[in-house]
Formats: sequence, structure tokens, C-alpha cells
Amino acid sequence: MDVYEAVRSRRAVRAFGDEPVPREVLERVLSAAGRAPSSGNLQPWHVYVVSGGPLAELKDRARARARAGDPGDEREYPMYPSELVPPYLDRFSAAAAQRYAFLGIERGDPARPMKIAALNAEAFGAPVVLFCYLDRTMGPGQWGDAGMYLQTVMLLLRAEGLHSCPQVMWTMYRRTVGEVVGAGDGLVLFCGVAVGFEKAGAPQPCTQRAELAETVRFIGT
Repeated sequence: MDVYEAVRSRRAVRAFGDEPVPREVLERVLSAAGRAPSSGNLQPWHVYVVSGGPLAELKDRARARARAGDPGDEREYPMYPSELVPPYLDRFSAAAAQRYAFLGIERGDPARPMKIAALNAEAFGAPVVLFCYLDRTMGPGQWGDAGMYLQTVMLLLRAEGLHSCPQVMWTMYRRTVGEVVGAGDGLVLFCGVAVGFEKAGAPQPCTQRAELAETVRFIGT
């Protein structure tokens, strides 16, 4: 697949089919993604690939916590700034409204947080979830490296005909994830990434992006 097409077609898919993902494909993708930029060549990411029985157990445990109204484990890093201002707030609100409509959850539904968490705990039906951790000694630069690594993974998945959905939600259940994957206390869960083939016929909304002039300035050209 052309790189531009991989970028254009990558989106957070929230409806996966049950077709299994071959291990050799995942190994090929993750091996190639190791070439992602890494300051000082630290390669700070630690990835756990979960599928089959262990993933079913993890989904069951996370879903049970969500449906019980469990608020989740304490955050180890903020997902967003404490106060969002325009244009970031506008983009966030528009994307959230689109996502809730797609998932069939009314904005005013008092059970909305529980329903959203339960759907996320299913990984939207994905047969594989990658969990990306970083060592607690790493700083902001290495978190940036991990982001570039995961973007590389997601683009390579597109080249294989697969889709993905990054899920920071899993940090809410980081203790449960850690118990299932065996991650030690010295690691911080960055996020999970649901992986699979897109479910045939399922509508898949695509969020809008800002115009180039909103985010880019050309100086000297």
C-alpha cells in the first residue's frame, strides 16, 4: 500500500470482525516498526501482544469492572489538560459527539460512562490487543518516541489490510491488564491498541481534521 494511502485510510475502527490475525503478520509489522525514530536509540517501548484465551479473560474482567460502575484505577498520567480551550475544545467536542452517535449512546444518558467503558473493554470485537508500556524512568522525550512507534505500527497494519484503534481507556484498568500480561511495577501502561480486520458492512465514521493553515506555518518559503 502507498504510504499516503495508508495515512489517509488509517482511522480508529470501532467495529472489528472475528477473523483471526496471523501471528506471522503481527511479527512482520512489529519487527519493521522497530525502525521508528528513537532519540538516542533507546527504543523505550515494551509491547505485549494479547489474543485468544488471555484476551478473552482480560475482556471479561474489564467488562465486569465497567458494568459494576468501577471508576477505574488512579491515573498515572493525564489524558488531557485540566482545561481545554478553543480550538482544542471545539475539536474534542465535535469528535466526541460523532463517536457517541456512532456508538448509539445519548449524550445525556447518565449511564454513558459505564456504557463507553464496557464497549472499550470489548476492544470493539478486536481479536488482538497490543499493550504498550514504558519504563517508569523514561521522560517526555521517550513518550514521544512511543507515540511515533505506535503510529508506525498502525500504518504498517494498514499495509497488511488490517485496522486498529488506540485505546487509552485501558489505563483505567491498568492493574487488571498488568495481572494478565505480567507487566512489572517498573512499567507504566501507555495505551492499548485494538487490532483486527474491519467488520464488513459496519459504518465507520471518520473524524475531520483541521485545515493545513490552522496547524502549519511556512517560514522562508
